[in-house]
Amino acid sequence: MTSFPKEVGFSVRASAPAPTMWTADEIAQLCYEHYSIRLPKQGKPEPNREWTLLAAVVKIESPADQACDTQDKPVQVTKEVVSIGTGTKCIGQSKMRKSGDILNDSHAEVIARRSFQRYLLHQLHLAAVLKEDSIFVPGTHRGLWKLRPSLSFVFFSSHTPCGDASIIPMLEFEEQPCYPVSGDWAHSSPVGGSDNGEAPESKRNCEDPDSPVAKKMRLGTPTSLVSSGTAPHSKQESGPVTLEVSSSNLTVEEPVTADGIAPCGVKVMDIYRTGAKCVPGETVDSRKPGAAYHQVGLLRVKPGRGDRTCSMSCSDKMARWNVLGCQGALLMHFLEEPIYLSAVIIGKCPYSQEAMQRALTGRCQDILALPKGFGIHKLKIQKSDLLFEQSRCAVQAKRANGPGRLVPCGAAISWSAVPEQPLDVTANGFPQGTTKKGIGSLRARSRISKVELFRLFQKLLSSIGEDKWPESLRVQKLDTYLEYKEAASAYQEAWSALRKRPFASWIRNPPDYHQFN
Repeated sequence: MTSFPKEVGFSVRASAPAPTMWTADEIAQLCYEHYSIRLPKQGKPEPNREWTLLAAVVKIESPADQACDTQDKPVQVTKEVVSIGTGTKCIGQSKMRKSGDILNDSHAEVIARRSFQRYLLHQLHLAAVLKEDSIFVPGTHRGLWKLRPSLSFVFFSSHTPCGDASIIPMLEFEEQPCYPVSGDWAHSSPVGGSDNGEAPESKRNCEDPDSPVAKKMRLGTPTSLVSSGTAPHSKQESGPVTLEVSSSNLTVEEPVTADGIAPCGVKVMDIYRTGAKCVPGETVDSRKPGAAYHQVGLLRVKPGRGDRTCSMSCSDKMARWNVLGCQGALLMHFLEEPIYLSAVIIGKCPYSQEAMQRALTGRCQDILALPKGFGIHKLKIQKSDLLFEQSRCAVQAKRANGPGRLVPCGAAISWSAVPEQPLDVTANGFPQGTTKKGIGSLRARSRISKVELFRLFQKLLSSIGEDKWPESLRVQKLDTYLEYKEAASAYQEAWSALRKRPFASWIRNPPDYHQFN
């Protein structure tokens, strides 16, 4: 088995792309156009009735002879969408299957990452089997490959990931700013109306995306004022407006004070709330009125409708990818180093730079030792000003007061830049249209399910001569999905280090859910 020496302390890996290679709006526009033009209608929301979230991985390639920018000649890069994911759902614990043929988590970010893994498997097949042009070049050890130095990958999401990154302050004016607060805003008492506790009915209304309370919260109206039926003055209302503030004059260097006062005297009245629940058995949210409702920095699981899920929040999963890479344990057998994202771009939505940095990178700073090649990646995080046309906010604005409720789309779309059957549309974790009778058949497997990605991995392995296998696959006979994952020793060592400190309470599925072959 390949020996990977430990490093003392943690390593911080620099981002690959230079600042002027691309803009956040360019990445967002590319993803939106790919979704609307390249993908068929199958799996997309029903117009004016449904909404969804979008995520994607974009390959950035710069010419080998243009390693850095100059003032006279900026670097010219090629941008290509290599995976797409849409979706807002995940299944409950009671619907999980030990055969690996169901998608437990169909949030857009997770679908995009699994679609990316499918793309990586195809690229490894091109390099190792067909000897064709690929994103990979031979590594220094037998059977191992590495990413071409001119390549990097950018992750895009039309909305902030659920969980810790979505706990965002509401300031005292109508339009929610993209202001990255800092300090004790999430733990301090709400400023103004602190005696007005939320009634249970108000809490239920906040959880209903189409309730009057939730609609006002999305406009930045404090819940303490929503509960009493009042709202702050807007520019259209009569009476003096004492303060005009926009996101353009709120900067990351200006902290919010301990009493909830932001720059320019703006008050933090409340927070956008995440539906993700704290991991059972650990610290819980205080659920106090206003800005003290949530505790920040905690591991969370995605909510279920009466059936608890075992799916960690997207904030938690993306933080894990930033240490372990996006390739997963199986692909690590073939790679000399993990494949990290160089940047994360978020579309137009309620947003906090500090919350994003805290959720994706800040929580992992205390890891003491990681195997060679692994590190706490220095991730570039940016926001685009372009709105996804099928987001809840955009659809709600179009339909105005149209009839019926606005609901999340039940389907999830996976698209990978592969030549055969790139599109995969699922609902409830199975290919769309799967009947109860059909569950368990080969046709009832998503192409990005665990069992199908494992099948692609085994197909790749069988196409390579055993004498060219990486050492980690030659030292012992492996059979099940779990055995292959555990044999990726460096990956598992890094994952153990991550679980010891920041992610000790991470929910892990029992081993029998990974024993399929």
